[in-house]
Amino acid sequence: MNKWLVTSLAAATLLTPVAASALEKRYVATPQQSTWQMVTNTPLECRLVHPIPNYGDAEFSARASKKMNLDFELKMRRPMGETRNVSLVSMPPAWRPGESADRITNIQFFKQFDGYIGGQSAWTLLSELEKGRSPTFSYQDWQSRDQRIEVALSSVLFQAQYNVFSDCIANLLPYSFEDISFTILHYDRGNSVDLNKASQKRLAQIAEYIRYNPDIDLVLVAAYTDSTDSKNESQSLSEKRSERLRNYFKSLGLPEDRIQVQGFGKRRPIADNESPIGKDKNRRVVISLGRTQV
Repeated sequence: MNKWLVTSLAAATLLTPVAASALEKRYVATPQQSTWQMVTNTPLECRLVHPIPNYGDAEFSARASKKMNLDFELKMRRPMGETRNVSLVSMPPAWRPGESADRITNIQFFKQFDGYIGGQSAWTLLSELEKGRSPTFSYQDWQSRDQRIEVALSSVLFQAQYNVFSDCIANLLPYSFEDISFTILHYDRGNSVDLNKASQKRLAQIAEYIRYNPDIDLVLVAAYTDSTDSKNESQSLSEKRSERLRNYFKSLGLPEDRIQVQGFGKRRPIADNESPIGKDKNRRVVISLGRTQV
């Protein structure tokens, strides 16, 4: 659909006579009602919410990850009973009537689910709001075939909370739970209970994530050695290494009953102990994290 046609449709909507307006339901916060709220602001998650009276909430969210990400959800109080094709258009505010409407994209809202947009289209929504415009969703009402629903986001009072949201995104950790939930760390050659430098950095990342996430309810530590020492010496060394990590995780504030450690000595090698490289791989500790499912 070209810009002229979209503009014409938008203008027709704005100029529709009162008698015909019964064919359209429009949900939007008035300037007096419009609010934007940062409901979550941590290095793990950012959430910005805009209540839409009598309809639900519009929510932008981003989470700790290797890649910058953004999700948008139109959370409906009454989820649709049928899947609908949805037109998304950026409308100018009422006080700038000379500006045109711009089509953003066409999407689908699925039966019994909230409306979802991710990736570039979600960033475009933010950009249009920052310009003072009103992204508007339009679709056929599933309860009444001769009626269309319009749901608009208001840009009133958006900018201040958007600045906070942007700062939150910039401070998200560059790794997710999935990135650190199963980690293998290594030791230098010898009988040290300290991890090598690369593994110490990785452990610090795990610690940083745990500090911000109260949902971590289990840490499993399994320490192993190579075959250099005797069976008893290897067992003792692996237990010292696992206990060292138990104390480390306790120092982060984790309750002791959430930390389970075990030393396996030189049992269960994952590589050939006849080579130096194989021994380096076997001289390891495996850390697994569990969290409360929400």
